[in-house]
Amino acid sequence: VYENSAYLLGKALAEKGIGLVYGGGASGLMGCVARGAFENGGSVAGVIPKFLAELRRVDIGRYETEIIVTADMHERKNRMSAMSDAFIALPGGIGTFEEILEQMTWLQLRLHDKPCAFLNVEGFYDKLRDFLVSTVDAGFLRREVFDSLIFEEDIESLLLKVSSAEIHLPPKIG
Repeated sequence: VYENSAYLLGKALAEKGIGLVYGGGASGLMGCVARGAFENGGSVAGVIPKFLAELRRVDIGRYETEIIVTADMHERKNRMSAMSDAFIALPGGIGTFEEILEQMTWLQLRLHDKPCAFLNVEGFYDKLRDFLVSTVDAGFLRREVFDSLIFEEDIESLLLKVSSAEIHLPPKIG
């Protein structure tokens, strides 16, 4: 179900003319979303650090229309952030969590005002959403940041909310 949702997200992006910026390669859900976009005529930019490109030589270039090799993970994340207008987390592991939480942190720090969204396949992110509510209640996450997050199970609804999102946060402090 996760692989199918990832493929359908990629397909929907392509059909709407929305380019995909992702971590590069053909494996995992990243590969599924890239394949969905690529096979349906979408623009797919894979951004991958040199050490991973060397490990995944066979996977690189299979579903990308553009490949960018960076020096390291930090440069990769900075490049992906700069190239992106929004961030969508699919179900995933610690790498996915780290990347979307970093974008949420940057949003809270007003380093960008781009939507952060979660494709909540079969409630995958329900417990994270509940945890984030508890961080708001405890004063560790600003209510405005939490309220700007998008959690959707339906791809069309997710893309509609991402495309129409307007982030309104108070000005930077200091």
